[in-house]
Amino acid sequence: MSYDIAVIPGDGIGNEVVDATESLMVDLAADYGVDIQTTEFDWGSERYLEEGALMPEDGLGTLEDFDSILLGAVGHPEVPDHVTLRNLRLPITKGFNQHICKRPSYLFEGVESPLRGYSGGDIDLVVYRQNTEGEYADVGGREHQGFQNEVAVQSAVYTREGTEAIVRAAFEAATERSGKLTNITKSNAQAYGMVFWDEVVEEIGEEYPDVTVERLLVDAGSMDFVRRPDEFDVVVASNLFGDILTDIGGIISGSLGIAPSTNINPSGEYPSMFEPVHGSAFDIMGEGIANPVGMLLSMSLMFEHLEEEDIAEALWNGVGDQLADPEAPRTPDIGGNATTLDVAGDLESRLL
Repeated sequence: MSYDIAVIPGDGIGNEVVDATESLMVDLAADYGVDIQTTEFDWGSERYLEEGALMPEDGLGTLEDFDSILLGAVGHPEVPDHVTLRNLRLPITKGFNQHICKRPSYLFEGVESPLRGYSGGDIDLVVYRQNTEGEYADVGGREHQGFQNEVAVQSAVYTREGTEAIVRAAFEAATERSGKLTNITKSNAQAYGMVFWDEVVEEIGEEYPDVTVERLLVDAGSMDFVRRPDEFDVVVASNLFGDILTDIGGIISGSLGIAPSTNINPSGEYPSMFEPVHGSAFDIMGEGIANPVGMLLSMSLMFEHLEEEDIAEALWNGVGDQLADPEAPRTPDIGGNATTLDVAGDLESRLL
């Protein structure tokens, strides 16, 4: 089997974690008889500063025929965040109908949670985040800018197609895991979009009678991610709420540096995209200490999506074994003093 993978290192530490892990991904796949061909694109904020665009106008057409996309990070201190997000990541996720953002939070053996009393395996949840609309829909505008009567309107958009896609994916995951789904909204305050969301969850839930559904408002859900994370299994949430909850999920699992993410096109019509949660992290860019684990686990999820289960499992378990080893190198975010290359090199020696 052969796959063509588009690689967009992007900004900040995205370049560092991609550089440290790309060859390991290719070589590990080769050990399992899978040929990986990568094509790298220098799209990102540096391109924006030089040419006025993060990616070319035909960027989606360029990516369309790839089997998958790996993204390092997007963000630059000299470019407003809404510019970087709306001109690279969001055009890809929306243009390729990547409705499903799946983000697991797992406390690995050997990693310390900031929460007292939790050890390896005690936190094991996955958030299914609607990825193309909701609060991140580019609907709204500004009027009378700079005047006393200035108005800004930002509208959230919930379609039945997008909502059903993420909700159904979450129910399917719940049937494969513990049979429990937590639906997190804010329907007491948002009586149109969020009530519609709750209704879709109830409708689709009738097709999954063996799944128990818990309903939480996002303020209570955020609190309970800290107070009782071990009681969550599969969580489904809108774009904004899922984004916030997965940052909490990442940090209570030890570090955002080890948190992976997927952006899935459920029909398979377009390629899906995989990226670590951590972002560009310009505060540590160039220091060589970015944690490559988030990227490595994102690669594992990519292989899982491509139905290369043996490679996905080898990579995930290899990371787990490394984190559990007290003698293994680890980056500063999880209590060590090793470099990005130290961690990637050690994992390579374990897997190849």
